[in-house]
Amino acid sequence: MRRYLADAAVLARKDVLLELRGRETLPAMVLFVVSALVVFHFALPGEQSRLAALGLLWVAILFTALLGLGRAFVAEREHRLLDGLVLAPCDRSAIWLGKVAATFVFLLLAEAVALPAFQLFFSGIDGPTVAAVLLADVGICAVGTLLAAMASAGRARELLLPLLFLPLAIPIMIGGVGAATVEHPARYLGFLGLYDVLFAILAWASFEYVVTE
Repeated sequence: MRRYLADAAVLARKDVLLELRGRETLPAMVLFVVSALVVFHFALPGEQSRLAALGLLWVAILFTALLGLGRAFVAEREHRLLDGLVLAPCDRSAIWLGKVAATFVFLLLAEAVALPAFQLFFSGIDGPTVAAVLLADVGICAVGTLLAAMASAGRARELLLPLLFLPLAIPIMIGGVGAATVEHPARYLGFLGLYDVLFAILAWASFEYVVTE
């Protein structure tokens, strides 16, 4: 188990260091989510639009995550390193876990800018909303990393990933909006937690078969 986690940590560290050197994925994610919130601010002015703005916050988060997931396997694809990772003497699901961890870090950093910006433009960020965002991030990264690996093998990968990801992200949207808008959000937070557990197990178990095809 210790070796497994160490392998995943090495892969995650590699992705984070590449991003710190190249500065390609994270700045694009931050710019996209802030630009989306600015557009929403002018499209939905006034306090009466706050509930609608909470829904649009989740739209911005999902599409920002999609932007990051689209680049999750770019380095491996461009340099043809994925076959080498598959043949390395480590559990192949450690590749998935490392990618999930790196994508989760990028998404958290983008949201560290997005949530204060949303609070500035609309207000309405509270504890349940932040908890829902964190739970949603786990599900987004777990499912999205598996789908990004599947899409990376296709020719129309830029089109294939959104088509695969967005239908599976609908429960995340439902849970996130529900937790942010109802008076007692525990039910929706539990729903997001259950989604994370189920889909993380499915993604972890099936990743080996995805990368070997």
